[in-house]
Amino acid sequence: MTTTITVEGMSCGHCEQTVEEALEEVTGVTSVTVDRESEQASVDGEAEVTALVAAVEDAGYTAHA
Repeated sequence: MTTTITVEGMSCGHCEQTVEEALEEVTGVTSVTVDRESEQASVDGEAEVTALVAAVEDAGYTAHA
């Protein structure tokens, strides 16, 4: 299952990497693709959307599904 969430506040490649790493740590995530220009993160796996949003917000960014 692929889940796409909106991530606001990313301004550089480091931001993308930070969000990607935060999402990869969520239980059930198998792969992550983050694009700061479209403000989107695509997450493959069986993780709960609320856990994905919480991980991004804990990393310092605004997220919503």
